[in-house]
Amino acid sequence: MKSSIDYEALVGAVGDAIVACDAKGAIVLWNPACERLFGHTEAEALGQSLDIIIPQRQQQRHWDGYYKTMETGITRYGNDVLRVPAVHKDGHTMSIAFTVAMLHGGDGKVSSIIAVVRDESAKFAEDRALKKRLTELEAAAAAANPAPAVPTAGT
Repeated sequence: MKSSIDYEALVGAVGDAIVACDAKGAIVLWNPACERLFGHTEAEALGQSLDIIIPQRQQQRHWDGYYKTMETGITRYGNDVLRVPAVHKDGHTMSIAFTVAMLHGGDGKVSSIIAVVRDESAKFAEDRALKKRLTELEAAAAAANPAPAVPTAGT
């Protein structure tokens, strides 16, 4: 049975950002949630590379992996949730989480890569604060309860 869902409306309505890039890395889909998340309008993003949201220090690594995936049709990430830094149009950094999917053309080659993205900046900051607090508590506990001296030979 064929679905009656309007997929274009679906992509426009979901709360998560959905971005797709073609085989060369040009953005070909940028839903309204992308604009809310990253600040770039659809008109500003379409045809651009993902460098508009990738921090400069991660760009080379990203493109190495991207082109290898396009060439081989294989991603090592599958259904894994990836967590990486990103950059908003206004320049502030953020933490994002996303999954990727590959779409194949009639020739069987990868024609585009789709990412479903959400902002995890608040969760990242909270996790960082919790880790810092845990480290502080462990250090305080170690200082309050020093390890017993280990006897040495001849004592």
